[in-house]
Amino acid sequence: MVTITVEKIYIERNQDLELTLLNSTDASLKKKVHTGELHRPGLALTGFLERFANQRIQILGETEMTYIRQLPIEHLIEISEKLFSFDIPMVIISKGITPSLEFIDVADAHNTPVFSSRLTTTALCNRLAAYLDHLFAPSTNVHGTLVDVYGVGLLYTGKSGVGKSEVALDLVERGHRLVADDVAKITRVAPDVLMGSGSELLGHHMEIRGVGIIDIEELFGIRAIRLQKRIEVEVRLTLWSETIDYERLGLEEKYTTILGVQIPIVHIPISPGKNITVISEVIAMNHMLKVYGENSALDFSKKLSDRLSRQSITKDYLESDFE
Repeated sequence: MVTITVEKIYIERNQDLELTLLNSTDASLKKKVHTGELHRPGLALTGFLERFANQRIQILGETEMTYIRQLPIEHLIEISEKLFSFDIPMVIISKGITPSLEFIDVADAHNTPVFSSRLTTTALCNRLAAYLDHLFAPSTNVHGTLVDVYGVGLLYTGKSGVGKSEVALDLVERGHRLVADDVAKITRVAPDVLMGSGSELLGHHMEIRGVGIIDIEELFGIRAIRLQKRIEVEVRLTLWSETIDYERLGLEEKYTTILGVQIPIVHIPISPGKNITVISEVIAMNHMLKVYGENSALDFSKKLSDRLSRQSITKDYLESDFE
């Protein structure tokens, strides 16, 4: 489970969120944030604390602050005590509004950081949510090579030594772009979107057996690499086997699941003389045709069925024509 500190948010997004720390000390910045969801505690400020989402970052807008300001001091302190007793991770007040000293004192007593942001409530929530969604997005590392081919992210997988890096190198030489080799970090950034990136340690280096480690950026220039790319098709490379029945027509779409997201998978057998690079380009272009609603295999099957149907009708007509 991903956990970050308030200090990390403050350091990395201070300028973007236009934050100002209102606490008397910065000791509260060590508090941890366990979820990327935000909450506006309107009902909690009125005293209704059942099902209060205290694990979330609390956002106070102009409406909530207007309500707080018209409370008597004793009632404000009472409500603040109840609110901060839930050990919330942090509070951010939008539109540059500054709360009363009593509110800050209670927050200090419970070691809870309170920030003021000059952004509007909507802008603050949008920027913070985008940042947190990225941090808390589920991710995994996959042994494979990711290449941008004609704008389609192809993830090559298979056993070590099957030729994933060699295929990627040939594609780069033909003008396509390497994203990651050997280890690809995959992140689910949306319910049906997977983004792939390289390892920070490996960068855009590649191991070619018999040659050693090479630097793709240094060899081919900045045009040959990408920092990240959406993964749209998995290409599984396997050694050729006469006992396996490989797909011939492509009528049945096959899928694999990564982090709960289904993407098409294509099994390519490796044999001497087979040009996997050209096949990869065809896979990318064929995928784009399917995205645009064109399925070559289904269209061919339909044309063939129509042709056979016409031939059968014509044959029956001629056999019964005695004129």
